[in-house]
Amino acid sequence: MKVGLIDVDGHNWPNLALMKISAYHKSIGDHVEWWDGFVQYDRVYMSRVFDDTYSEDKPEPCNAAEIIKGGTGYGLDNRLPDEIEHIMPDYGLYHWMPQDIAYGFLTRGCPRGCHFCIVAEKEGRGSRKVADLSEFWSGQKKIKLLDPNLLSCPDHMELLEQLVQSGAWVDFTQGLDARILTEQNIQKINHVKLAEIHFAWDYMKESDAVLRGLHLYAKLANRRPHGKFGTVYCLTNYDTTMQE
Repeated sequence: MKVGLIDVDGHNWPNLALMKISAYHKSIGDHVEWWDGFVQYDRVYMSRVFDDTYSEDKPEPCNAAEIIKGGTGYGLDNRLPDEIEHIMPDYGLYHWMPQDIAYGFLTRGCPRGCHFCIVAEKEGRGSRKVADLSEFWSGQKKIKLLDPNLLSCPDHMELLEQLVQSGAWVDFTQGLDARILTEQNIQKINHVKLAEIHFAWDYMKESDAVLRGLHLYAKLANRRPHGKFGTVYCLTNYDTTMQE
């Protein structure tokens, strides 16, 4: 089978679903390549992260016997089959990007259910472990975690220990929930080689809980990427006044 891939709204960030699709089809002997308008394909996958609010869709190709669309840009109810979801991504697919970085999710879902966020609707209102680190990391020097709320997962201490044992530089790309920082999980984070760490502050009404967690982290943290304790994502102009 000849398979073509289209990263609909990709720019400087690899599409994890397409890397897994590529790995799966290559594992069963199929030929996989980026879609070319002058080649006939048995199947073309179109993956889109964002909807029309943030990115422009691409027209369906005419040179494919079958077209499969997926990603949150096309809807919240599409899923990769387990045999694709749980395969080591084909990091070589994006050959023009650094090859020493692993991308993936250890957990999915979030208990918060914030109105501006699709995670709870898409992945469930509760954080759960979905993979061990070895599912998407095979010795790369850097790891970029995409988890929406790692610290709310009941298994987060075990998962943090896996990051510690990897010895890789870890970027917590999404905002960790500062409201549930404790002495125990901060001490565990202290043993992770931090490339970047981010926290989320989404509601002014949660300011006391957020600041308590951030102050505790600033007190106990012993790693400072780029000379700072971390970066705080602050949501503005959603339910706040200009003064706030």
